[in-house]
Amino acid sequence: MRALPDPLKPSQYHAADPAQAELGQLLFYDKILSGNRNISCGTCHHHRFGSADGLSLGIGEGGKGVGPDRTAGTGDDRIKQRVPRNAPGLWNLGHKSVRVLFHDGRISNNPVYGNGYKSPAKKHLPQGLSSVLAAQALFPMTSDAEMAGTPDENEVAAAVHDRIDKGWPILTARVAQNETYAQMFSAAFSDVDAPEDITIVHVAEALSAFMNAEWRSGTSDFDRYLAGDAAAMSTEAQKGMQLFYGKARCNDCHTGQLFTDDEFHALAIPPIGPGRPLPNDRVARDNGRMEQTRRIEDAYRFRTPPLRNVAVTGPYGHNGAFPTLEAMIRHHCDPDKSLASWTTEQAGLPEVPWLAKADFVTLQDKIETARQRRHVDILDRPLEDNEIEAIVAFLESLTDSRTRPMGVPKRVPSGLPVDQ
Repeated sequence: MRALPDPLKPSQYHAADPAQAELGQLLFYDKILSGNRNISCGTCHHHRFGSADGLSLGIGEGGKGVGPDRTAGTGDDRIKQRVPRNAPGLWNLGHKSVRVLFHDGRISNNPVYGNGYKSPAKKHLPQGLSSVLAAQALFPMTSDAEMAGTPDENEVAAAVHDRIDKGWPILTARVAQNETYAQMFSAAFSDVDAPEDITIVHVAEALSAFMNAEWRSGTSDFDRYLAGDAAAMSTEAQKGMQLFYGKARCNDCHTGQLFTDDEFHALAIPPIGPGRPLPNDRVARDNGRMEQTRRIEDAYRFRTPPLRNVAVTGPYGHNGAFPTLEAMIRHHCDPDKSLASWTTEQAGLPEVPWLAKADFVTLQDKIETARQRRHVDILDRPLEDNEIEAIVAFLESLTDSRTRPMGVPKRVPSGLPVDQ
């Protein structure tokens, strides 16, 4: 068996100022940061669902409710499309080793544009962001399907369609005009003396401080085992650990303290939902990493997800095609067989009649699915049923306490409803 990772330490995380984190908690659950003031970051990354949403593909701007009970809205306000990819958990994103985010890696530490990051905003991403997590926090606000809405609905979305960064000042002004927020920003940031000093960078830093402080690992059975408590993990989980680092070779990609190599791999995950097609694509496929690099060898590759708290952040795969850890592991064992036998009932997609035709259209395209089968980076890894069960037990041992330091606020300064 390969060597186990070192225990996580607080010094391995970026600093999270408590005042900024308190401010970020409110902003995270405040719908003031969405174009139509009807969705927050916390709607799709909720405490009740381990910082995710329990859906294969999220129901973003225009929806109602939280998690698997969320509906697609009604009338002119109903959703126009599903969010194309699964909402990932937010665990340990403040760890200093994190250098790339999103399923396709479209935000990363990179000096190419002079602001420290490679991102969809390119040179228009503002200066002064302290981490890739802070940079990431800005982009759901610019997405039609996630938080912005459509240009005919509000000024934020209209501004974003002019240029991606032009919606941020509008959202910042909303926050700065709120007296409670203005006071909290002044108390949390030394360079904010008046409301007009608040920028989108301050908003992003507050959001990242909250996410960093709130979702850190270190209390799981596995952590206690690493600290020397040999009885902290069950016999079954220890067997799974030996398989994970041995025969099953899960550690080839899920490596290090966070269980990710931060690289991109193609696994022939069953294609569902609207995808993220390139301009010349004839089908609604998700090109994965190729969308960013434009290199054919990166087709259908997605970032290796971290595995800490994976048991509470399903469904699994970049589009949530697999409802359970067992199903996801079986797919790794034989991707071709799994893709061929996959059924639409496995997808956690709340009913949206006006989008139903698009939900599985790519899956039904024989040419496209054959192309995906040719782009697979993982070798078959046959495992017995009892071995798969043991690996599931090990992955469950990576789950931290469900009680987090801050949790969901009862109310937010804007007065808008909070998703509880």
